[in-house]
Amino acid sequence: MTLSCFDLGEQMLSVDEARQALATLIERPLGSEQIPLAQAHGRRLAAAIQAPINVPQNTNAAMDGVALALAKEGVGAKQTHWPLAGEVLAGQYRSELVPAGHCVRITTGAPLPPGTDTVVMSEQLREPLDDKPAHVIIESPELLKHGQHVRQAGEDIATGDTALPAGARLDAASMGLLASLGYAEVSVCQRPRVAIFSTGNEVTPPGEPLPKAGIYDANRFTLTGLLTEQGAEVIDLGILPDDLNATQTALKQAAEQSDLVITSGGVSVGQADFTRAALEQLGRLAFWRVALRPGRPMACGWLGESRTPFVGLPGNPVAVMVTFGQFVTPLLDRLHGQPMALPYRLHAIADNLLKSRLKRTDFIRGVYHTDENGQLHVRSTGAQGSGILTSMVAANCLIELADDQDGAQPGEVVSIQPLTGWL
Repeated sequence: MTLSCFDLGEQMLSVDEARQALATLIERPLGSEQIPLAQAHGRRLAAAIQAPINVPQNTNAAMDGVALALAKEGVGAKQTHWPLAGEVLAGQYRSELVPAGHCVRITTGAPLPPGTDTVVMSEQLREPLDDKPAHVIIESPELLKHGQHVRQAGEDIATGDTALPAGARLDAASMGLLASLGYAEVSVCQRPRVAIFSTGNEVTPPGEPLPKAGIYDANRFTLTGLLTEQGAEVIDLGILPDDLNATQTALKQAAEQSDLVITSGGVSVGQADFTRAALEQLGRLAFWRVALRPGRPMACGWLGESRTPFVGLPGNPVAVMVTFGQFVTPLLDRLHGQPMALPYRLHAIADNLLKSRLKRTDFIRGVYHTDENGQLHVRSTGAQGSGILTSMVAANCLIELADDQDGAQPGEVVSIQPLTGWL
């Protein structure tokens, strides 16, 4: 049984233990809503979608040409002249039977009329020179294959099949599939409302003059991008000074209007770190230590009577991105009513020495590629300081060295988490 965050005290947790404990903050998923399909990109389905029709609806031509009433393999193998019994264009339906040994002109996507079962493309036909030919000529009938260039009804998806499962995130292909099934509206999970703010007297909004001891606020913009990619609605509360009353007011406001509150910075034991103190006064704090790098310190808990989940991420920009992927993304899955998904992993051969230490999980920014044999390799981006944002821009993965590894030698197989979709 997974222990709650509040049962763990100050013990050091592994990344997996912290991920499991943090998920207990979500007591119930959000509800659902019906929205137009045109507005559904990036949303998660609240229920599985079954196909109400066959796609394609009818057995149809995959090429422009003629549809033959070939009947079965071998019949018509010596027939070169095929009498025309009419034509069927896309959007038309012919219910009249085509006699065996006859054909109809047909365009791509047009339903095959009864009796026809094989299509010959226009490029393989020769036509008499008269203005209104009564037949077409197939010069190599022995090459005909029964059923060629025909798309069967329901070969994409059949009536009653599950088109998309509950929880599926709707990308462009999924939206096209739903449209092909005739869905104009879909039931989707409500978007989590996530309040974010940065803390610190030194933190300065981009566009303003930078004080001598200041830094520009990168974390709110990174979090906004990450949350948007996860389908969340962002409530940006700006930058808070190092002041306990201001932090308390902001946390109280955030809890009242959001489903999740995320801060960056202010959760360590420094004398000017007030987020932890404010959280203890407004709700319930579960402060835990996680054996990972980068990513310490962190805090979590509930805010106010609504018991709004709170996650206090570290202040360093790279640590924010790493901890978001390991801990916040699973929380958003839970708010969407989905099981907590583990990060997607691949295996690659290390191209350079990777340093770590036992009893701590290290996430090293890396670049993976394939060699001439198609084998996946990975190298680090270089300097791994948690404030080096350029290393995340250069990276396309995180190299995960688990807490039972003290590093990796060149040529050793390591686990990587691709970053595609993060940035």
